[in-house]
Amino acid sequence: MEISTQIPSFKNFFSGKKGQNLGIVRSMSYEIPEIFRLESGKTLSHVKIEYEMYGKMNADKSNVILICHALTGDAHAAGFHAGDKKPGWWNIVIGPNKAFDTEKYCIVCSNVIGGCKGSTGPSSINPETGKPYGISFPVLTIADMVNAQKKLVDHLGIKQLFAVAGGSMGGMQVLQWTVSYPKMVKKAIAIATTASSTPQQIAFGAIGRKAITDDPKWNGGNYYGKEIPAQGLALARMIGHITYLSDASMQKKFGRDQQEKEGQDLSKVSSETFPDRSSNFQVESYLNHQGNTFTKRFDANSYLYITKAVDFFDLSKNGSLIEGFSGVTAKYLVISITSDWLYPPYQSQEIVSALTANGVDAKYEEIRSQYGHDAFLLEEGQINYLIRGFLSQILVSDIMYQNFYSVSRNETIENASVLMVKKKINHLPVVSEDGKLEGIVTSWDITKAVACKITELDEIITRDVKYVFSGEKIETASSIMEDYSISALPVIDSENRVIGMVTSESISALIGRFS
Repeated sequence: MEISTQIPSFKNFFSGKKGQNLGIVRSMSYEIPEIFRLESGKTLSHVKIEYEMYGKMNADKSNVILICHALTGDAHAAGFHAGDKKPGWWNIVIGPNKAFDTEKYCIVCSNVIGGCKGSTGPSSINPETGKPYGISFPVLTIADMVNAQKKLVDHLGIKQLFAVAGGSMGGMQVLQWTVSYPKMVKKAIAIATTASSTPQQIAFGAIGRKAITDDPKWNGGNYYGKEIPAQGLALARMIGHITYLSDASMQKKFGRDQQEKEGQDLSKVSSETFPDRSSNFQVESYLNHQGNTFTKRFDANSYLYITKAVDFFDLSKNGSLIEGFSGVTAKYLVISITSDWLYPPYQSQEIVSALTANGVDAKYEEIRSQYGHDAFLLEEGQINYLIRGFLSQILVSDIMYQNFYSVSRNETIENASVLMVKKKINHLPVVSEDGKLEGIVTSWDITKAVACKITELDEIITRDVKYVFSGEKIETASSIMEDYSISALPVIDSENRVIGMVTSESISALIGRFS
């Protein structure tokens, strides 16, 4: 029987409704069953990946968006864990009627390997020794993190990601996904990031690592079950946190305000507290608080490994970023932040230039903000607007099935019927030897042929076929389906060759009608 021909209208596709929170969410864990090989050639066994999922997958799992977290992030991107007062780190853009609309898309976010929030990292137990890895954990790269995510995506049965998105180190993972697995990603959103870590960025990472390893309590990375290197880790965080802000944001937030409302009485500053044990200015107190809080939620060795992976990141080939992006096929949105001095706008512009040089559809946008690098976590209005607009500009090529079945006009009705039953499809394009569209046969045509005892497929082919081109908007496909009460359309190229199929089901999934 033919699938429903009721095609949802697109008039509400871009919703003006206010975003809502997800409520209580939970984390899940997946263990990679086989040995996991790293870029270094070293291997890990029993690798665990912590992840969270928001929204529902549609029938063919084509509406999944992977979110990649930044340096010290985790899998908890949105919603609330039971008992928590604060939501996930990107709650401003994930949820019903937000940019990553969980009524349309299924959102997945995982903790990177090397982390300390559920995924295998230096603080995990080495199955060979029964003790924490510590610095015996092998060197990691951004590609290793992405390869582990690919294992999770495969486990979830996802053949292709509708989009991959992330900011900062998350943006690096986005770029790596489209290079390592170009056919797996339809759309990519890279925010406040770079395709190759610069000397200045590496320098800040090196100072942070030095602060940790110079702390006597680091003990060569063997501090588990003992007192942690809190002083070094706090200092590393303080250094890093400065790079996430901007001069303007710090001036606005703190100015030169001191802890004492009337200003510090210098006559009361003793040699015991000056100069390194007192926090005269509010900005000092703020950084101390950030550092101390960080030590309660993050592992020092994970910080060493992940910052080093960021340092190693370089997608250029033979010194050319254009060559490095030569195989990329995903449609791109690259966003920078005007006041970001850690990953300044020119680095995002270099990414776009290299992508467009390869013929990739890449769009560049800027968030105008004084918040600095962290603006992608704070500028709710701008980030929602940019991402929502990019995701809503969906073409037929974004949702068409490239792995489709077809028949020739000389095929028998019996064989066509068997193919439809086995593959659970309702439409078969009829193509010539060179792949050009000659007609279409539906399950209804087959049923009618059996009732009328027709044996030749050529007698039931519909030759006046409605079709679309891959570059057309899905609104066009939807209108044709509505006007002619059909539920699937062949997608053809400029030479009339069939290159895919688009169905009402795939369109419905993206406007919140899940089957």
